[in-house]
Order: sequence, then C-alpha cells, then structure tokens
Amino acid sequence: MSENTDESWRGTVGSLRSSDLDAFLAEGVIARLACLDGNGWPYVVPCWHEWDGEAFWVVARKKSAWAGFLAADARCAITIDEDAGQRKVAAQCSAVLVEEPNVGGDWVPIAERMSVRYLGENGPKYLAPTLDKQRWLFRLEPVSMQTWQGVDWAEKYK
Repeated sequence: MSENTDESWRGTVGSLRSSDLDAFLAEGVIARLACLDGNGWPYVVPCWHEWDGEAFWVVARKKSAWAGFLAADARCAITIDEDAGQRKVAAQCSAVLVEEPNVGGDWVPIAERMSVRYLGENGPKYLAPTLDKQRWLFRLEPVSMQTWQGVDWAEKYK
C-alpha cells in the first residue's frame, strides 16, 4: 500500500510576496483594528480598510469610540485574515489623523471605493444616503508587518 504524500492541500506556504499582499488586501476582507482606550486597555473593532501599498486607510463615523482613541494615542495594530487560503496580515502601526470629522473631505473617495469592495454593486446605495454624516480619516503607517499563507508552521516555531 502506497502512502499518499500529496501536500497540495497546504497551499503556498510562507510569507506573502508584495504582489500577493497587494492583491489580498484589495479584496473585501474585514480587518480588525486594535487600539488603546482611554484607560490603556486594548479595544478591538472590525472595520473596512484600504491598502495603498504603503499604509492602511480607515474611515470612522464621527461618534466611533475607536476614532477618539486613535486620535489620543497613535499606537495601534491591524489584522486581516481569511479562513480558506490561510492568508494573514498583522501589522503594528502608527495612526496619523488626516481629517477630523467632516462632510465631503478626502475620506469620501476612499469610502466610495471601500463600499464597492465590501458590498459590490450595492455599495454606493449604502454609502450615498450617509454622505451628509461626518467622518474621520486615518492613515495607519506600519511600523512592523508580518504576512503568512498556507497551512504549516513557520520555521521559527519548528
């Protein structure tokens, strides 16, 4: 009896190449953003994001608690991961406040692109009626970033 040695189920294993990273982050995968609340406790929230090849962009509603936390303390982290292909991105970032809550700012085209990425053709139907609501805009600049894909342990763990 021969032993089945086919390991294709593991997928490509290792860090994501730059082009693969950009392609993955262009998909509509929800991120989890971690920041520190006013008492120094971790605060984690799911959110939409946009990756521009160098930094993550997030748009927050005016009354979002996490926006105030990011404005007060720039230290944060973001993770984006999937189940099927086991692609993962984890980054520690420094949040840059680009815009305080406003209507019609630079956040609008970013939010428009995100609405399509996350909701498909119905994205603009969701976003358009809320464009009169104030939003914050943050750029999350990675200080460190790790990526992974496939089903296996990294060498450092073996």
